[in-house]
Amino acid sequence: MEIGKTLADSLREVLLDGKWVTGTNIKDEIKDLDWKTATINIHALNSIADLTFHMDYYLAGVLKVFEGGELEIRDKFSFNYKPIESQKEWQQLIDKFCSDAEKFVQAVANMSNENLNQDFVQPEYQSYFRNIMLMSEHCYYHLGQIKLIKKMIGQKHA
Repeated sequence: MEIGKTLADSLREVLLDGKWVTGTNIKDEIKDLDWKTATINIHALNSIADLTFHMDYYLAGVLKVFEGGELEIRDKFSFNYKPIESQKEWQQLIDKFCSDAEKFVQAVANMSNENLNQDFVQPEYQSYFRNIMLMSEHCYYHLGQIKLIKKMIGQKHA
């Protein structure tokens, strides 16, 4: 069994083009939003733009490790970005998220079972497999938040 391919299919489902598990995916939920909607803060919740940046921060950071680089991301920086102030800036974030998601999925699809069982950076981070599973879970969690925020925004403007 090619575990990397199975993991990649699961990631593609939540990130880019799936409909089977939740009836939607992150790309479909963000691609048609205008920047003003994406940056609305309701109560103390993160905005959809915040969540998009946050997910991409982790995708890009872990992808760098997959490509042979160092693990440089830190949780405390995962929401630090220049505020979105135009449709162009929002579209750039969407494009970066989609590009990084595609590269991440492809990198996972190409991983051997042996590689997936190796430690991810350090033994305390456990295996590549475990970290990829956590990425999928993390993205599903934020997809749920995005769906709820969109509903709340719709009610606020109704």
